[in-house]
Amino acid sequence: SALCCTDTRESVLPLHEGHPYHLSVSHHFCYTNTRVPQWNDIWTRTQIRVNSSRMIRVTQVDSEEELEKFNMWNVVFSFLKEKLNDTSIDVDLYSNKTCLKVELLEAGTTYCVVLFRRFDPKLFLVFFLGLLLFFCGDMLSRSQLFYYSAGISFGLLASLLILVYMMSKVMPKKSPVYFLLVGGWSFSLYLLQLIFKNLREICKSYWQYLLGYLLLVGFVSFGVCYRYGPLENERSINLLSWALQLLGLLLMYSGIQIHPIALALVVIAVCTKNVDYPVQWAFAAYRRMQSARLGPSPPRLLTEEEYRVQGEVETRKALEELRNYCRSPDFSAWTAVSRIQSPKRFADFVGGACHVTPNEVSDHEREYGLGGVFLEDQLFEEEEDDE
Repeated sequence: SALCCTDTRESVLPLHEGHPYHLSVSHHFCYTNTRVPQWNDIWTRTQIRVNSSRMIRVTQVDSEEELEKFNMWNVVFSFLKEKLNDTSIDVDLYSNKTCLKVELLEAGTTYCVVLFRRFDPKLFLVFFLGLLLFFCGDMLSRSQLFYYSAGISFGLLASLLILVYMMSKVMPKKSPVYFLLVGGWSFSLYLLQLIFKNLREICKSYWQYLLGYLLLVGFVSFGVCYRYGPLENERSINLLSWALQLLGLLLMYSGIQIHPIALALVVIAVCTKNVDYPVQWAFAAYRRMQSARLGPSPPRLLTEEEYRVQGEVETRKALEELRNYCRSPDFSAWTAVSRIQSPKRFADFVGGACHVTPNEVSDHEREYGLGGVFLEDQLFEEEEDDE
């Protein structure tokens, strides 16, 4: 249903979901929220849409009393605020009351005010982006592609702030425009908002200048990133990773309209990402409890083959350590040569030769090998013991 109103009284019209107001004079509107947010409203946005035939000015306040009050800041921002014929105002699901004032700039202007509730895919995209940044922050902080992409994007956005700063330096101190540039950050954000709202018209009418600006600033940003190079210090990479994860949590929280559900999902994400540490701690505690309950386990004895292999490995390792020590500056070569019987054999050993001669190997096999004297003596002793 629609209401047509031509009365010039400054009464406040209540807004209801799905009920449009068609008016031709300036008026005040208020929306009183009586609906408790439900779990299925996590990506639902409530908006007040104002469409008009000509340019109008829409001012949002938090209560009916503020509609009648004179506020200097509201006057200043009303001049800064862009005048549109299609305005959307977001309504917080937890706000009790949202009021707005519609002012006509030209006679004969008609406009329509309607409040509606709908699923907003932008909220879902913000939540998904936060989820991606949180779980992939470690990988992105080490990616060169992400480093250069983020650097170029940051350069494109920051160039407007630099432009405003340079304008504030060259502007005369007594110029009226200088007062707009005093709060450079807020004015820069206003410029960004103005550009994004009119991005389609800018791309259509001034695409040559836009392309030149993107190429110039993008090339300069890439040069700065290439000059300093990707992060290599491990602590710097960790700081970037933590910053991306924190930004991801903030995006996840802001992408969901229901605050308890948003907080619960953030906690679940943090616990899921760090679930390895509690599991490892629990497994280690379980192993400790089992060891304390069962007592120390007896050592496993080596088999004959394992004993032989370990003896060969340890012997080679000890001989190599001895060679390295003999080659070191701390070793007194003259003292060692004066005490050994065969200096040449010692020098060959240090140079990498075997520590035993072929004759010594033959004598060892004859003495301790299969059929050797030592083995026969052992057998004879066992037979005598049996008798």
